[in-house]
This record gives sequence, C-alpha cells and structure tokens, in this order.
Amino acid sequence: MAMLQVILTKDVDPLGRAGELVRVKPGYGRNYLLPRGLALLATKSNLAQLEHHRREIAAQQAKIDAEYRTRAAALQGIEVSIPRKVGAGDKMFGSVSTKDIAEALSAQNVDIDRKLIRLDDPIKQVGEHQVEVRFSAEVTATLKVQVIGVPA
Repeated sequence: MAMLQVILTKDVDPLGRAGELVRVKPGYGRNYLLPRGLALLATKSNLAQLEHHRREIAAQQAKIDAEYRTRAAALQGIEVSIPRKVGAGDKMFGSVSTKDIAEALSAQNVDIDRKLIRLDDPIKQVGEHQVEVRFSAEVTATLKVQVIGVPA
C-alpha cells in the first residue's frame, strides 16, 4: 500500500510535532489529518515552502504553548470537591469521571475541556486524589480532587 507524505501543521500525539514531514496511510491523511487542518499534502510547492511553514508553525506553537503554560499555572492551586453518596463502610455509589471533574471546575469559573483531564480509571474511593490535566506533551498541571462521602 502506498503511503502519503504530509507536513504536520499541529502536533499530533502519536504521529509527530508540527512542521515535520511524515508518511501516513492514505485514508488517515485524507479523512482525518487534512480535513481537520492538522496537515498539508507534501506537494512540490508545499515542500518548497516547508521552511517557511516551519517558521510559521513554530510561531503558532510558541503562542499556543504560552497560553497552555498560563492555563496550567492557573490550575496549580485549584482544589475541587465532589460530593458522592456512600453506603456502609464508605462504599461509594457510582464513580467520579472526567465529566464530573470538568463540571466541578466550571462551577468555579474554570473552563477545561474534559478530554484534557487524564484518569486511568474513574475514581471509586472517597478521599483526596491527584488528577493530571494534560494540555500538551510538555505542559501538564495537577489538580486536587476531594471526593466527599455523603450518607445515603
């Protein structure tokens, strides 16, 4: 199967960094990367302009990284409390997911996309938990999530 060469315009997590020339399967490039503006086709004219694109992309990425760092610094001191019903022996009914954390943050006037919040598994225990918010590969912040048990 022939591979398609594209120039990434934004960081794509498993694929590479902005400005890199990468080879991808044609369907992935045509159906995902190109329509979303994540990549440009590596045509002769685009390859000739690659260096210009790299400078342009680097400037955009620097601006985005600065915004991410500002948002991460603002999140560092935030603590979120989420009440959950508990039964006998502090057994929690249900769990706390990224959606619950995002809603609790928005109640504190902090808007974070729930896709940025990283949980390996939903929180199923009462107590304090450290939750990572990952803006990019280099920029992360840690939140304190306090799950409070409320008698059922």
